[in-house]
Amino acid sequence: VQLQASGGGLVRAGDSLRLSCVASGFTFSTYAMDWFRQAPGKEREFVAAVNRIGSSTGYADSVKGRFTISRDNVKNTVYLQMNSLKAEDTAVYFCGARTGFWSGRLETYDYWGQGTQVTVSS
Repeated sequence: VQLQASGGGLVRAGDSLRLSCVASGFTFSTYAMDWFRQAPGKEREFVAAVNRIGSSTGYADSVKGRFTISRDNVKNTVYLQMNSLKAEDTAVYFCGARTGFWSGRLETYDYWGQGTQVTVSS
């Protein structure tokens, strides 16, 4: 089982990035997929969620209107389009896979990716 996240980088405030997370080793379409992030010295926090078929999404208030989560079940990939980036978006971004209902509790996730660093300079 593997979740390979990519697409992070160093950008300026106001720029955009698109993160990808490619899944392998499990039946991707049977899992809801979420993005979390963790800034230095802080706990991992929820960013966005998408259901198994991509018909329903949810966002943290801090990213609502700027970030968009989507998925492609043919490519076994979940995306996070991040627009109007701010310095406070700087963090390592992780994708997680879950079979249960969303609760935001980290222990409910079956699989985690390794993370990709996003750094936004102000």
